[in-house]
Amino acid sequence: MILLLAACAPRVTAERAAPDPSATIQPVYVATGRKLDQTGPIFGLERPEGMRFFRADVSVPPTHAPGQIEWPEGPADAATDFVVTGTEIFDGAAALHRAMRRDHPQTRETLLFVHGYNNTLSEAMYRLAQIQTDFDTAMPGVLFSWPSAGDPRGYIYDRDSVLYARDDLTAVLRQLTGRPGDKVFLLAHSMGSSLVMEALRSIALSEDRALLNRISGVVLMSPDIDPDVFDRQAEAIGRLPQPFLIFITKADRALSLSGFITGRKPRLGMIDRADKVQRPDVMVIDFTALSDGSGLNHFVPVTSPAAIDFLRDIMAGTNGVSGDFVRDMTLSLPKPRVLLP
Repeated sequence: MILLLAACAPRVTAERAAPDPSATIQPVYVATGRKLDQTGPIFGLERPEGMRFFRADVSVPPTHAPGQIEWPEGPADAATDFVVTGTEIFDGAAALHRAMRRDHPQTRETLLFVHGYNNTLSEAMYRLAQIQTDFDTAMPGVLFSWPSAGDPRGYIYDRDSVLYARDDLTAVLRQLTGRPGDKVFLLAHSMGSSLVMEALRSIALSEDRALLNRISGVVLMSPDIDPDVFDRQAEAIGRLPQPFLIFITKADRALSLSGFITGRKPRLGMIDRADKVQRPDVMVIDFTALSDGSGLNHFVPVTSPAAIDFLRDIMAGTNGVSGDFVRDMTLSLPKPRVLLP
């Protein structure tokens, strides 16, 4: 019944509007397996072939509250809402990479965000812009938008889409790290974590350790993965990119539903004991105490104001979200919130 009611609710999409001089512009680079006019749900549609690349200039309003995406309630207005003020379509990954490095010459590291289940292209673009704004990241941000149905009824469709998209994600990782010194920091949410693990597994099985070594860190937030499957994926990968963190929230109601659908077994993002992850190169961080109930507690580290304040305090002595940031964060977290294997 909950799924049916949610499916009937209208989904908002990104809208264009005139810029506001007091707003913050976040350029979001996008690599997507969707058609560019598929900014909303695609449940029931065929998955298109090939990848598309573009940049969206997302305007974040001066009234923005940390953790929130201010969707328009009427006509889109850059003074109060997230809006798109400009776009540029690229003819391939190489053109996107050139434009990104031209606009961000100060760093060779890229933040690559992989969204989760039941996400539209519009929602994922705005979420990455919110993360970049709230954490003041020094790296350019790339969204890998795989063909999620964008519909709560599409859970199985999305699990198949993860397998469909894993080769595309592998190709994007190669394209973003093709020049000397290039690095990618992977940030994945929910079912997107499964996609990341599948891509890393494919890379390891192809014996391309050089590519794995160009990944400067991995964070899986609320991963929607069976813990047994994660163990097998990690075993196939071998030495995991470092640092490698898993953010869990035991009060995650979305993962509770996922566990019910998949056989009443807790998902990786809801584990209650660290020894369920038998890896010395993985650190599990528990954000349950900072959950505030919003968004089914499914994205606490970047939507809870308390969690954002906590992470920003840790970031104050670093240069943004990078490998060094995560190492500092894990060392500084209070012991009750860190589960060490």
